Amino acid sequence: MTRTTTARGKRGLTVLAAGGAGLALVLAGCSSSDDSSDDTADVMADVDCADYEVYGDLEGTTVSVYSSIVDLEAEQQEQSYDPFEECTGATVEYEGSKEFEAQLPVRIQSGSAPDIAFVPQPGFLRTLVADYPDALTPVGDQASQNVDEFYSESWRDYGTVDGELYGTPLGANVKSFVWYSPSMFADAGYEVPESWEDMIALSDQIVEDTADDPDTKPWCAGIGSGDATGWPATDWLEDVMLRTAGPDVYDQWVSHEIPFNDPQVQDALAQVGTVLKNEEYVNGGLGDVTSIATTEFTEAGYPIIDQLCYMHRQASFYQANWSTLDPDLQVAEDGDIWAFYLPAPSDAEKKPLLGGGEFVVSFDDRPEVQAFQAYLASPEWSNNKATATPQGWISANNGLDTSLLQSPIDQLSVELLTDEEYEFRFDGSDMMPGQVGAGSFWTEMTEWIASDKSDEDVLDAIEASWPSS
Repeated sequence: MTRTTTARGKRGLTVLAAGGAGLALVLAGCSSSDDSSDDTADVMADVDCADYEVYGDLEGTTVSVYSSIVDLEAEQQEQSYDPFEECTGATVEYEGSKEFEAQLPVRIQSGSAPDIAFVPQPGFLRTLVADYPDALTPVGDQASQNVDEFYSESWRDYGTVDGELYGTPLGANVKSFVWYSPSMFADAGYEVPESWEDMIALSDQIVEDTADDPDTKPWCAGIGSGDATGWPATDWLEDVMLRTAGPDVYDQWVSHEIPFNDPQVQDALAQVGTVLKNEEYVNGGLGDVTSIATTEFTEAGYPIIDQLCYMHRQASFYQANWSTLDPDLQVAEDGDIWAFYLPAPSDAEKKPLLGGGEFVVSFDDRPEVQAFQAYLASPEWSNNKATATPQGWISANNGLDTSLLQSPIDQLSVELLTDEEYEFRFDGSDMMPGQVGAGSFWTEMTEWIASDKSDEDVLDAIEASWPSS
């Protein structure tokens, strides 16, 4: 999804379900306005305006920004713009909206498009370019050069449509995580699994060890997310597809070079079902399998704290939800809660890594607009954003000073993103056409859980929804 999410990262869901709006709301619950002013001071503390001379004198100009990022996360965004404004003289006017994905096309059609928009789904970006070919402006030279210098080729590809770069990377997230309690594992004598087979064996061991306690299960899960309900289940399938079929087949699936109901997808969904539809494995502290469909994803991991669940698969941005539950919870390897990499099968050549992010697109080529887009693709912005954000934000920019990341899980996420042992792939549903990625894929996976709809019927229905052109 998106992450503007609170949702995902599918940091772009309809409310950015992926995370955007939701995550922002979650973050809003854990900080005060006093924190904001402190963060602003930190952002400006070590600014050298010589680093901003490349943008020129922009005194008296204004750049409008529209995004799904709201509340505290929006405040942190605006703080990260302060050095650009101070050093160039430009003014950045930011507007966040939970209705971003619905309203952006409306604004474009009415001739009132913003100068800059943050698009959380590459599939949505492609739709915008196809539907409004004269509205979006290709990325300027300076921003394009920053992308080439500070991002991998794959991140450039995510923002490219028909050979033209339209979107520069902004934030990122890692989804291939399993949250757990280090103390619960230690007390039970469990070790973090290093392979998929180890993880299933651990799940079976937990079932055996808790036979006298029917409320405690190996796993807890929830896919509720308002209009975006279902996206956490799509993340499960995407992560498992990467592990069972491999990155190359995953790419073919996402681009529809193979049908959505290909046998390899059926195998992956069946594998997901061995966890999510296994009454012995789920849904610790929450109910039976069907409770997954009605449990809000924001609360789905909480049974771990009550020692009713041992594992919860969710993205890096989920860390903010622990702070919402209890600000005193320590998210660290030796803390109250931590996360391990969702392991690959023991015979996998590389470790697949699922993630997401947002992209900056422009609707005007004025010098100040091009300069601001270039700034957002620079290490200076990534470092300013890291300074302003205590937790829940990372970047794939290789110029990011990782020592500025204040959260251990953010630090771990960047380590995985930059480790050549891991092979990164973008969230599949975010790459698919909107009718599928933010439509039938979500709803059918919900029915798969809520109504026990068969694997075959679910995949056939999603395949039938794929647009013909």
